[in-house]
Amino acid sequence: MTEANDTGPDAAESDLEAAEKLTEAHNRLRTELGKVIVGQDKVVEQLLTAVFSRGHCLLVGVPGLAKTLLISTLARTMNLGFRRIQFTPDLMPADITGTEVIQEDRATGERSFKFVKGPIFANVILADEINRAPPKTQAALLEAMQEQQVTAGGTRYPLDQPFFVLATQNPIEQEGTYPLPEAQLDRFMFNVKVDYPSAAEELEIVQRTTGGHESEVNQVLTAEEILAVQAAVRRVPVADPVVNYAVRLVRATRVATDAAPDFVKEWVRWGAGPRAAQYLILGAKSHALVCGRSYVSSDDVKAVAHPVLRHRVLTNFRAEAEGVTPDTVVDRLLETVKAHDSGAVPASRAGA
Repeated sequence: MTEANDTGPDAAESDLEAAEKLTEAHNRLRTELGKVIVGQDKVVEQLLTAVFSRGHCLLVGVPGLAKTLLISTLARTMNLGFRRIQFTPDLMPADITGTEVIQEDRATGERSFKFVKGPIFANVILADEINRAPPKTQAALLEAMQEQQVTAGGTRYPLDQPFFVLATQNPIEQEGTYPLPEAQLDRFMFNVKVDYPSAAEELEIVQRTTGGHESEVNQVLTAEEILAVQAAVRRVPVADPVVNYAVRLVRATRVATDAAPDFVKEWVRWGAGPRAAQYLILGAKSHALVCGRSYVSSDDVKAVAHPVLRHRVLTNFRAEAEGVTPDTVVDRLLETVKAHDSGAVPASRAGA
């Protein structure tokens, strides 16, 4: 099957206990976030799914939709180090990762280099308006996001765990911006669309934010508890048909393969890579646990398909001319690529 697991009774009992704790932690986090954030239930759900899955997240929406507030509030609910980096055209890589400075020993007079850590050395990094910085500065995040470390002067400095990069991006104002290269976009587990609130939600937002009351947010999880949750997500067993469904879904996005439907060949310039299937399964595991289940079904894969695939499916000029978006392609893929699992595979039957 997909991965080796300890299937003994002690391990099963431990995983069930971890699943219960994850569900409880998820509910408590939603409650605390709800004290500050009005609505945006789907956004919050996807953000927490990425955090539990040990993934990075890109939030895309117009200004004023509380993207930054959501991330900073999430950091307050967890006992983690938090740093906000405002990306600007003059931001340099060393402003993110840190730099080496000359330090003199007053006793001996000897001089040596000392590495001064940058803001990337925190648990939760808010990369605000990430597409405002030039590609060289954006690339400074790549090693940290993928390898969980920073290299300076030939020395590797591991980052504190857990580590998340939660970035924001404005989709409408492109003047003075630098589009994220596909290699960096692929490092983000989820691309989360943040839409306008409903009329009732907007009314509540105005009422909350124009008064003198400020909501107090309580800490819910510690770093050790988050790491335990992430480990529990990784141990969730997945049946072969579900993994097969995720792989077929991803392969169907690739124009050059026989598995690609006609509409993909018509609208898509470039499809998703193998990392997409990995994130589909990891996201599905987290989604299943949050829903109180110890098994993963194809419905869990479908639940995370849009945020996983929308930034990995590149549409061509014809699609843009016809108003076809990556989300449109994903909708059609979910209709076309059929799942073969029954939707309820018990953990005992989906072992290693």
